Amino acid sequence: MQVLQNGRFAVSTWSLHRLLGAVHAYSPDPDKSAAPIEPYGPGAEALIDVPAALAALGVNRLEVCSFHLPRLDAAFISELREAMAASNVLFQTLLVEDGDPSHPETAERDVRWMAEWIDIAAALGAQRMRVIAGKQKPTEENLTRAARHLNWLAEKAEGSGVRIVVENWFDLLPSPVEMNWLLDRLDGKVGLNGDLGNWPAPAKYEGLADIMGRAEICHAKADYGVTGHNAEDYRTCLEMCERAGYAGPFTLIYDSPFFPDEWDGILLQKAFIEDFLREAPARKSA
Repeated sequence: MQVLQNGRFAVSTWSLHRLLGAVHAYSPDPDKSAAPIEPYGPGAEALIDVPAALAALGVNRLEVCSFHLPRLDAAFISELREAMAASNVLFQTLLVEDGDPSHPETAERDVRWMAEWIDIAAALGAQRMRVIAGKQKPTEENLTRAARHLNWLAEKAEGSGVRIVVENWFDLLPSPVEMNWLLDRLDGKVGLNGDLGNWPAPAKYEGLADIMGRAEICHAKADYGVTGHNAEDYRTCLEMCERAGYAGPFTLIYDSPFFPDEWDGILLQKAFIEDFLREAPARKSA
């Protein structure tokens, strides 16, 4: 297994909806409210306690969804950064969960709102900030608009210590064709967070093999059905990452009610990937 700073595993707060409870819908849309709501219940643990819980499980990287930040003031940001440092947990990515740089009417508003999160990400000590590349259909016009605004956003992030990344997500990027087109136009200024679960199977497997060589980080989302974890799908996705030469960290994304305790689903996925990585020498020699 490749040795990375703080290990090869991260957890996203996306995987801890029920544990964390309230979400705050920060948005560039003035008609949306950031007042807390509890669609997943009241929660049982505060975000500030997650770094220590992660470290106790042997995971030392964290990604935080913007809607899981209960406050954006300097005092809270400092407190969270200190909690992560105390637990030796790296802030891998701040996930900004709204905005659409491809929208014909609101793209400029949205990307300026995204830019406001750069200072927050930097204050938190985040290495990266994942933004939505676009939600519109993948026409040449919409893709070009998104590329222009994402280039602008990357320029705003220069000198901040925060790298902007996008994800193979939403209607704008339904396949490797659009994903590669966009990354080529961004010319290395914006990175890729590859997600194993955003594209539908079976077409996604070859798609992942195509793009994951360009990925810096990976949302290792597993598929669950009524009988539990779809091991065949997960293994195939990991094989495509291996085929592409991906050697970065895996962010464990658990998004299912199958396990009442979300940590159980997270740890199952961690053990599965660990087994897969341990078997790598045997696969290469076969």
